[in-house]
Amino acid sequence: METKTNVMRLLDGMNLPYRAYRYPSETALSGVEVADILALPHGKVFKTLVTVGKSKRNYVFVIPVALELDLKKAAQACGEKAIEMIKAKDLLPLTGYVHGGCSPIGMKKPFVTFVDASAQAREAICFSAGRIGFQAEMALDDLRKAVYFAFADLT
Repeated sequence: METKTNVMRLLDGMNLPYRAYRYPSETALSGVEVADILALPHGKVFKTLVTVGKSKRNYVFVIPVALELDLKKAAQACGEKAIEMIKAKDLLPLTGYVHGGCSPIGMKKPFVTFVDASAQAREAICFSAGRIGFQAEMALDDLRKAVYFAFADLT
């Protein structure tokens, strides 16, 4: 793979192992479409969602691509009365990532992050490597070295 994303460079700099995937796309695809293109099970490929709570604090949730974030469960996980998805126009200025290329690693600043508990049943999960057309697969123990997260029932 000739091109590296900032996420890949960060992981390289931390000497953390990962498997890189590249797929042809100039526009954001659904996570299910990405999983299908890469011939990976939907339960192994995760999407990164950014939310805002009633407190105005932001939270990151990493869930399987074929599932929807349960906002009540997500709010409970982070101790908020309620949370909602941030507006698409706010994603880039807040995280440094565009819709379809948002990674839990390397955001402009660290946010409280939760990974769906279903990930615990997998040796590794796949997620955006920070740019449309790029994915990274990592063991959860290695991912935890790159970004602190807690597990929660989110779907």
